[in-house]
Amino acid sequence: MQGSSLPPGLCFLLCFFGAMTPKIKASCANCPPNASCVNNSHCTCNSGYVSGSGQKLFTFPLETCNDINECEPPYSVYCGLNAACHNVKGSFYCRCVPGYRLQSGEERFSNSSGNTCQDTNSSKTTQGRKELQKIVDTFESLLTNQTLWRTEGRQEISSTATTILRDVESKVLETALKAPEQKVQKIQNSSVAVETRVITDNCSEDRQTFNLNVQMNSMDIHCNDVIQEDTQGPSAVAFISYSSLGNIINATFFEETDEKDRVFLNSQVVSAAIGPKRNVSLSKSVTLTFQHVKMNHSIKKVFCVYWETTKQGGLWSRDGCFLIHVNKSHTMCNCSHLSSFAVLMALTSQEEDPVLTIITYVGLSLSLLCLLLAALTFLLCKAIQNTSTSLHLQLSICLFLAHLLFLVGIDQTESKVLCAIIAGALHYLYLAAFTWMLLEGLHLFLTARNLTVVNYSSINRLMKWIMFPVGYGVPAVIVAISAASRPHFYGTANRCWLHLDQGFIWGFLGPVCAIFSVNLVFFILVFWILKRKLSSLNSEVSTIQNTRMLAFKATAQLFILGCTWCLGFLQVGPAARVMAYLFTIINSLQGFFIFLVYCLLSQQVQKQYQKWFREIVKSKSESEAYTLSSKMGPDSKPSEGDVFPGQVKRKY
Repeated sequence: MQGSSLPPGLCFLLCFFGAMTPKIKASCANCPPNASCVNNSHCTCNSGYVSGSGQKLFTFPLETCNDINECEPPYSVYCGLNAACHNVKGSFYCRCVPGYRLQSGEERFSNSSGNTCQDTNSSKTTQGRKELQKIVDTFESLLTNQTLWRTEGRQEISSTATTILRDVESKVLETALKAPEQKVQKIQNSSVAVETRVITDNCSEDRQTFNLNVQMNSMDIHCNDVIQEDTQGPSAVAFISYSSLGNIINATFFEETDEKDRVFLNSQVVSAAIGPKRNVSLSKSVTLTFQHVKMNHSIKKVFCVYWETTKQGGLWSRDGCFLIHVNKSHTMCNCSHLSSFAVLMALTSQEEDPVLTIITYVGLSLSLLCLLLAALTFLLCKAIQNTSTSLHLQLSICLFLAHLLFLVGIDQTESKVLCAIIAGALHYLYLAAFTWMLLEGLHLFLTARNLTVVNYSSINRLMKWIMFPVGYGVPAVIVAISAASRPHFYGTANRCWLHLDQGFIWGFLGPVCAIFSVNLVFFILVFWILKRKLSSLNSEVSTIQNTRMLAFKATAQLFILGCTWCLGFLQVGPAARVMAYLFTIINSLQGFFIFLVYCLLSQQVQKQYQKWFREIVKSKSESEAYTLSSKMGPDSKPSEGDVFPGQVKRKY
């Protein structure tokens, strides 16, 4: 190849990559400690380390790789029962706690798979574990006794919970101190988890802090606070977690927040105690780490609280507890005393759109007027009074009362009792409106199904027999069941409506979705029947035309009262704002659409309106004529130029 020349393009590529090679090597040479080069272009932290920026690949020369503590949240490696996690640079290891060892004889292991820490004195361990397990199972039966908690009032619930918390701590510490040779014990079932640790000697430099873990919750307590120098014998510390107690002593027992904040308990309830003397105050604060029950990003406030014993029983208080750190999965708190603890959170309240508020109030006001006119029309217009009109009348009455109560009482949250009553009434009225809509769909289907029958008396008798018990009875049963099961879910901090917690809102949405689905089936069947009948019409044309008009009106009503509620489910993502406006506009004008379809577009009603208008004009004319005649007197004669109302002046 000597003396040969390279093509210009290939020469350019070689020069380009030749110039770039030193730069690539330079970037890999600048990787920080505990990092490796990837593809000669980027750096990545070694296993057991994480970059300060959180990026897996980076080129920034000042980036650092920090050690991952696998023994603390959010990693919290589980080493198994009677074993503890120990962090080292770039890694971790598990080790049996004092009094336990691996069957293989090794001191360290990487995970709990196939490694079980066994007690060196199995007979005493078995007896101690049995006693502790018996205590845990006994109190589990109390915590899961739904009859006990449902029959008690608020004060009785707090008193019972306070007694249970105190008794569990005493029994657990007493059992742990009976077997001081059992340094660490861990017991759990579906409701309660316990870890105890017994200290028989003084604190040392490598044992300044004890870490206890139960059900992904942890506690760090200083050794000097556990050891009680003024008492002889061993000391013990207990850490207990309750998975279901938070549903009993929930956020309703917390009174140190704004009523507008929607506060909920978002952790398990944990208890911490030391013995044999039940000291509460500490020389150094205890650090508690809670795993969240729900991962929620729209958090407004976080409260570290403890269960304070009062004359009325107990309540959640923030005294002596402070928030250290919170992320989407865990919360860390510092508390200056021992007790039972939990984490309360307040969700960010959704800001109201003033335009939507104006649309709602204007649209509902117009609907109220139209519903009132429609109801009067259905009552006074004898030409249209039939079973279908009766259904329209009851629907209009329910919607009128529901909209009126919504405008007047939806924001009456000052009184919790009044707000709950308003929420229950709205629940009933709106369910009743949808139930009457279901009856209209059923009546439409029965009418179409019996097109060949001249006598409709059987259909009318059936509808008259079932419509009132179903129209007003079924919603009453649903509301009664909802109120009896969870009455405290009626009324929220911001609105007098149903709570969203624990799916309670489905006491309304469930029947609504079911009614919409059934009506949709009815309408499809009606259209199918009409299509078959249209091809064989002779003398039944008028009957079919009436039924087609009824089908058109019912379809319009399904759109007004059914489909538009589906827009509420579509208020997510980029189109949420558009759907919110459509939902508000259409649903606030329900009364107007009903008046338009069933009154203004009805020929019979139009004729009745014209008749009423002529009668009003005639009555007004006669009244004016009588008034003018009275002014002239009985003996007076009209002049030549006088013309009475209704009289035409003639020219000759």
